[in-house]
Amino acid sequence: MRLNTSTHPPTSRGGLHPALLVVTAVLALVGGLLLAWPGRAGAAADPLISRGKPATASSSESSSLGAAQAFDGAPATRWASAEGKDPQWIRVDLGATATVSRVKLTWEAAYAKAYRVEVSADGATWTPIAEEKAGNGATDDWTGLSGKGRYLRVYGTARGTAYGYSLFEAEVYGAVDGGPPPGGAFTVVAAGDIAAQCTASDSGCAHPKTAALARQIDPKFYLTMGDNQYDDARLADFRAYYDKTWGAFKAKTRPVPGNHETYDPAGPLSGYKAYFGNIAYPQGKSYYSFDEGNWHFIALDSNSFDQAAQIDWLKADLAANGKQCVAAYWHHPLYSSGGHGNDPVSKPVWKILYAAKADLVLNGHDHHYERFAPQNPDGKAAADGIVEIVGGMGGAEPYPIEQVQPNSQKRISGQYGVLKLEFTDSGYGWTYVGSDGQVKDTSPKYSCH
Repeated sequence: MRLNTSTHPPTSRGGLHPALLVVTAVLALVGGLLLAWPGRAGAAADPLISRGKPATASSSESSSLGAAQAFDGAPATRWASAEGKDPQWIRVDLGATATVSRVKLTWEAAYAKAYRVEVSADGATWTPIAEEKAGNGATDDWTGLSGKGRYLRVYGTARGTAYGYSLFEAEVYGAVDGGPPPGGAFTVVAAGDIAAQCTASDSGCAHPKTAALARQIDPKFYLTMGDNQYDDARLADFRAYYDKTWGAFKAKTRPVPGNHETYDPAGPLSGYKAYFGNIAYPQGKSYYSFDEGNWHFIALDSNSFDQAAQIDWLKADLAANGKQCVAAYWHHPLYSSGGHGNDPVSKPVWKILYAAKADLVLNGHDHHYERFAPQNPDGKAAADGIVEIVGGMGGAEPYPIEQVQPNSQKRISGQYGVLKLEFTDSGYGWTYVGSDGQVKDTSPKYSCH
């Protein structure tokens, strides 16, 4: 276990006078206490920059123990290498050149006795910034680092057990060059109910138009709220329709499945999983979370809200969250004035999110746009309530408004478009932009709870 430890290469251990050794030991002890003191200069100054970033490894013990599990922020998931083989490594792509100041490694029982922390500009040539030669597992917290690169890897050279290497979490802290300030403003585009079985050659086909708009906005990333592909979400249909439009920015998309993804004759979510791959299953599950700025985003699968595994995961994920602002998104809305109406399957999830002071929920399923005032899980207006948006206008045939629900502030049906959401480190707002490029609705500005 290594906590708040200097990472400078060790000096020679021979040739020092015994008295000088004693003085050195005392100074080291005092220095260590000062470093551990919460008020020390620079303590926890830099933000976490590795959460949810693309990760790879030299090997994985199984598909459920992949490299992404070490960067997902979930304390119960982990990466595990193949057993009994040295060396092994895990690396993360930080997305841009970054200055790394701290690396925190939380080991499972299969820990590294010897390893290096290295950075690289190109993923080929590596520079060590920290080295452990006598590790004993638990938590290694390397602070005071000075490394620069787009990629960071942990390169294990000697196992501490007969098994492999296994990390619950690998956290990289620092500053990304040329990017927005950590916790600063960023834009997200969102929509649900997207790709009908038509192409741009059909003048009535809407998803090519919403995709063109979404691409023009060029947000930080895209969210989809389910029913990405109609009618049965086969892989062949994803490739024939969705991929030709919204698929242009698949790498920047964070999707969730809808009920149509469960209709695939090859099996529920089969085509969805095959098309999106690790993008939709970064933790080996159809639900996941990630951070951006001061926001924690939770992607859920409302087809399985009745399964304890997802509910337990959600509770653990929220308990581990360190961000002030929380947004969640899935397919079936708890409240809707459209044809499907309210869906009580989402109420237990709302209760969990409300207790955790979540701010925003995005849904699809009903093919219209609607925004609600902050409300609690029982549908009562509340200052500390959750704001819900129904955004099912990504390309599927529109549904009419049928029964207006309490707290519904704005409803638009019969038009296609996307949500353009603006997030800051303390709040958010959005516009509903039609596929003609015109703003159809502008929200109030909200502060995070």
